[in-house]
Amino acid sequence: MEHLHLAAEEDDLYSGYNDYNPTFDSEELDNDAGFQQAVRTSHGRRPPMTAKFPGTAIGGRALGTSFGVESSFGCESRLLKSRMPMASSMGRPMTGAVQDGAARPMTAVRAAGYSSAMTRGSTFDPLGQSKGPAPPLEGKSEDTPDEKVKILEKKVNDLIEESCLAHGLGDLQLSLDRAKEAGRKERALVRQREQSGNADHINLDLTYSVLFNLATQYANNDMYAEALNTYQVIVKNKMFSNAGRLKVNMANIHFKQKNYPKAIKLYRMALDQISNSHKEMRIKIMQNIGVVFIRMGQYSDAITSFEHIMSECPNIKTGFNLILCYYAIGDRERMKKAFQKLICVPLGIDEEDKYIPPNDDTHANLVIEAIKNDKLHQMERERKALAEKFIMTSAKLIAPAIEVTFAAGFDWCVDMVKSSQYVELANDLEINKAITYLRQRDFNQLEAVETLKTFEKKDSRVKSAAATNLSFLYFLEKDYDQADRYADLAMTADRYNPAALINKGNTVFVKKDYEKAAEFYKEALRNDSSCTEALYNLGLTYKRLGRLEESLDCFLKLHAILRNSAQVMWQLANLFEMLEDPHQAIEWLMQLITVTPTDPQVLAKLGELYDSEGDKSQAFQYYQESFRYFPSNIDVIEWLGAYYIDTQFCEKAIQYFERATLIQPTQVKWQLMVASCYRRSGNYQKALETYKDIHRKFPENVECLRFLVRLCTDMGMKEVQDYATKLKKVEKMKEIREQRVKSAREGSARGTRREGSASSVCTPDSVRHLPKKDSEVDIKAVSHPEPKHSPLLAQGRDSGHSSHGTSAKGERLSAKMRALPGSNEPYEASSQRDIDASYVDPLGAPMERPKTAAKKRNEEDEFADEELGDDLLPE
Repeated sequence: MEHLHLAAEEDDLYSGYNDYNPTFDSEELDNDAGFQQAVRTSHGRRPPMTAKFPGTAIGGRALGTSFGVESSFGCESRLLKSRMPMASSMGRPMTGAVQDGAARPMTAVRAAGYSSAMTRGSTFDPLGQSKGPAPPLEGKSEDTPDEKVKILEKKVNDLIEESCLAHGLGDLQLSLDRAKEAGRKERALVRQREQSGNADHINLDLTYSVLFNLATQYANNDMYAEALNTYQVIVKNKMFSNAGRLKVNMANIHFKQKNYPKAIKLYRMALDQISNSHKEMRIKIMQNIGVVFIRMGQYSDAITSFEHIMSECPNIKTGFNLILCYYAIGDRERMKKAFQKLICVPLGIDEEDKYIPPNDDTHANLVIEAIKNDKLHQMERERKALAEKFIMTSAKLIAPAIEVTFAAGFDWCVDMVKSSQYVELANDLEINKAITYLRQRDFNQLEAVETLKTFEKKDSRVKSAAATNLSFLYFLEKDYDQADRYADLAMTADRYNPAALINKGNTVFVKKDYEKAAEFYKEALRNDSSCTEALYNLGLTYKRLGRLEESLDCFLKLHAILRNSAQVMWQLANLFEMLEDPHQAIEWLMQLITVTPTDPQVLAKLGELYDSEGDKSQAFQYYQESFRYFPSNIDVIEWLGAYYIDTQFCEKAIQYFERATLIQPTQVKWQLMVASCYRRSGNYQKALETYKDIHRKFPENVECLRFLVRLCTDMGMKEVQDYATKLKKVEKMKEIREQRVKSAREGSARGTRREGSASSVCTPDSVRHLPKKDSEVDIKAVSHPEPKHSPLLAQGRDSGHSSHGTSAKGERLSAKMRALPGSNEPYEASSQRDIDASYVDPLGAPMERPKTAAKKRNEEDEFADEELGDDLLPE
């Protein structure tokens, strides 16, 4: 009776409806051992069920069948029967029955993770992980038309992206190649769609992107015809929306080609196709139209466009262009109104005060420090600097035009600026007013000086700028005391002003205190490492001090900054020449003539270096080029004439000596050289006429008379006796003159000797050999025509860098050239002698008394005292 369960008073009317027979679960047939056995064997009979289904643990409820609920009352056999597993005729377990060791399922229809074959000891595996990894997904076939289309589209997009990236990196040719390849792939894609019958599904956006990128890359590579054709394809295709805007790009190309009427036409067509809602776009197109009108010289039409823009959406660039148009037509009143509009244009930037950190808020200080130099603040500074540049340029442009004098015009502009948001520009305008005085070389009225002096009591920045300009002005006027005073004032106002330090160094340099000048230049470089003037002057200072290696380092650094500076290259060549490295000097001069190929001084210097190396042919080539560009250089003329005499081409030497005669008509040596060339070439009649002409101009010239006597004797002429008589008279007068000079010198020497013995001072010989004082050592330089370089140097080149400097002058005085035969030599003699280039003596007799070395040195020192080599860079 212990296994007897009484039925509940009220049975569940809905029980049994969800009972489920696992036999009908076809998905679990793989796990049904009996079914699999029946399939594999020939029995065809399913073995009997062996699973036991114990009764439910819930008391008071009998095991139900599909036929209803059986009563629990009856005989023992019935009771025993109730304990047996009662399956339906289909093998379904009873409701509520559970397998041994298994939990009861949540529902009887389809249990998650349960099956009819679960046995005792089986694990819970709802995700089916015990079966191993899932098989790999089957790859989609690429042979289908849709897959081919997708692959081609991806390739086209990748090529467009590669083209844009290449353009961003500056590789224009690669970007064009990628754009062309994308166009070919896109056409293949269109054909693929047409073949697959999907022509209606063409990707218009992709086609537009390919064509637009291709046209852009054509334009970037200056292939304007191809770019216009590609843009035309896009514009004519009605399927592309808003394609009319591309007419702006087409107009830009016509503008680059200077086809201005076509550009204006396309700009206006684009303007018509853009609605009023795109106001900014319309303003930009109208601005382009105004710029094109300026290029065409139609200022009235340009004014119409710019005035409309200034009334609708004013901006700095349009206001500046409007002022230019008014200036072009000479309308003073409208220039003033346009300038007033320009200074009233809002910049749309925040005030600088917000970047000043408060002292008490640490968090705010950190935030301000972070945003002080961010991208937005940099953009604001650039915009403000651009506006100030346009305003300053406009004021300097219209100031001389809006009033009777430019000073009154500047005053009006200053008053307008002071009442605007650009108050700090007023001082800069006044300084520009003074600089304008300087450029007009109006020094008599001293307006520039007076204007600059008014800033001495203003703030430090303006005071430093004004004092720097005053120092520069006085330095140019060689008033070095005033230049030094204002340089000190500029340094006091702003010690970190590199221009003030350079001017101070220049004033010390001209006083020959080179060590102190070098210190000022170094300090300027410490304050501004990119100050090229300080680096250049420092190199010159080291050069004067004889520290050639340090000077060479300075100019090499400067060459790295100024790659095409002719002055720097010249200094490097001169330094290598001083360091006795002519090959390096020639290399730098060869680089220099690539920058200034028509500089006669550089070409002459190359000829001189090649001549010193013994390469006469190269020297002749460069001397000839120098003569072609500057045919008045006596040194070049002299070398070329001597070269032709040396090579036995006297006829060609005549033209050079004739030109020297025109340049120095009072120098008899050039005319004697012309006559000698005629004589050597065998043209005795022409030589005789030339000597006669020389005798008329210089009747006391002994060499001319000697040649006249010889020629008349050889030619059997009657005038020989007259010329012989004149020659004797001239020689006798010359002897008398020499005797008088000799007597005067002996008397002077005796008087000096007596004075020296009376006062117990050193003898004249000892005086002659006393060392020269340092104060007497001056920079030696001679004036010469300068090559036309960019005006980096304000005063000229270094005295040592030119072939016309002191060293060059000494070289010319000691230079050797081939002489003509003497009086006792035949005309055709091949023997030659070296004579001093300062005079030419064809007959071997002295033409004039040569100067002694001491006299030459004294004259050169006097010349150096008169003319100092101003080769610094004033700031």
